[in-house]
Amino acid sequence: MAVDYAVIVVYLAGMLAMGWWGMRRARSKSEFLVAGRRLGPAMYSGTMAAIVLGGASTIGGVGLGYQYGLSGAWMVFTIGLGLLALSVFFSARIARLKVYTVSEMLDLRYGGGRAGIVSGVVMWAYTLMLAVTSTIAYATIFDVLFDMNRTVAIVLGGSIVVAYSTLGGMWSITLTDMVQFVVKTIGVLLLLLPIAVVKAGGFSEMKAQLPTEYFDPLGIGGETIFTYVLIYTFGMLIGQDIWQRVFTARSDRTAKWGGTVAGTYCLAYALAGAVIGTAAKVLYPKLGSPDDAFATIVKDELPLGVRGLVLAAALAAVMSTSSGALIACATVANNDIWSRLRGLGKAPAENADDHDEVQGNRLFILIMGLAVICTAIAIDNVVEALTVAYNLLVGGLLVPILGGLVWKRGTVYGALSSVVVGGLAVIVLMATYGILANEPVYYGLLASLAAYLVVSLATPATDAAVLTAWRERLAGRSSELASEPTPVSQ
Repeated sequence: MAVDYAVIVVYLAGMLAMGWWGMRRARSKSEFLVAGRRLGPAMYSGTMAAIVLGGASTIGGVGLGYQYGLSGAWMVFTIGLGLLALSVFFSARIARLKVYTVSEMLDLRYGGGRAGIVSGVVMWAYTLMLAVTSTIAYATIFDVLFDMNRTVAIVLGGSIVVAYSTLGGMWSITLTDMVQFVVKTIGVLLLLLPIAVVKAGGFSEMKAQLPTEYFDPLGIGGETIFTYVLIYTFGMLIGQDIWQRVFTARSDRTAKWGGTVAGTYCLAYALAGAVIGTAAKVLYPKLGSPDDAFATIVKDELPLGVRGLVLAAALAAVMSTSSGALIACATVANNDIWSRLRGLGKAPAENADDHDEVQGNRLFILIMGLAVICTAIAIDNVVEALTVAYNLLVGGLLVPILGGLVWKRGTVYGALSSVVVGGLAVIVLMATYGILANEPVYYGLLASLAAYLVVSLATPATDAAVLTAWRERLAGRSSELASEPTPVSQ
């Protein structure tokens, strides 16, 4: 195991080193929060794939394959579909907006800050819980590696992510995510996948050993697939963690085609996870929990050194999602909530110099990081926490965001009503039917849509000047909300 430990230690040290290097580049708000909006296609594709394919997609995807066979790919598959839809239909327009948060987009589209601050609170809750659930996954990985106490594992893994994210912001996260993308590709697709299939005796042996429903593409059930589409495909369209990566693209063409490549990669990753899980079912038919499949097959079937690399791939999956959610959470907390409460509104650059902007955002990442670690230690049920986050995101924000992009008659009052009615409906229905039930997101989304349409049509249309400014921004012919600061010496 010494070689495996060495691989992990070198990997973690490399993450911290890249955080330090990223700090030297992050000298303005734009550099710190969106990597200067200058990522090219290769780096954009790799980092986008890294953030959407986290611990749930890797460890959870293998677990679903163990439980349902090839149809277990649907969860990760719908994530890939969401990223493809975002990239093909919306990413170019989003990139041209030159904003930092989803709430700033709502302010631009509807006028004023009323819709923005309410949506900011909902988005902050979503990104916080997303970061928490990613951080909890460190306990599983470090338990496999070092038989480590759960709390110690969460503190160790969370502290490394908080450290490199605080140091260099999006530049550090971009660099580490690119490495994590390469490690995941090698560890999961090129090593674990073929080894698992060979160890299980090949596809013919897998078919002979398992029931036929394990190879039915719809075996997981139509209702489950529909729920995955509502939660994950639509969630990909509107999450701050995903949009903030779109903002890093150097052009709308990069956002569109780079995201398309990343989405296609997600589809392949989904199938790989399901196949690995199916192979694990042949090798270990009586595991206590499907989520143990990944750790078990890695520990028992992989050779020395390779085991360490594949575990580093799992660690990479968790870290990429965790760091992306953390910087999104801090960006929303600082720019959409704290700045507005202090009366700074949408133009913080007018009230602080470039150095203060970076330092302020760095401080918020540190504060949010500590909050994420503490919350992760306190929470036991990861699935329920993540379900609450996605239900609120989709039920409360999907309609006003997509409505603002495609329907010019939508108004600020319609958007506010949609967020409030949809969010409250989701909360009430989760209390009534249970957190893991499908009804909250189904009916919450319908209530949000109804409120948006009815109130928008019943209230005066958005001011023509606001819509004109919105169209100019979508076309890329207007300056940013806040001027992009130039780098300063530190």
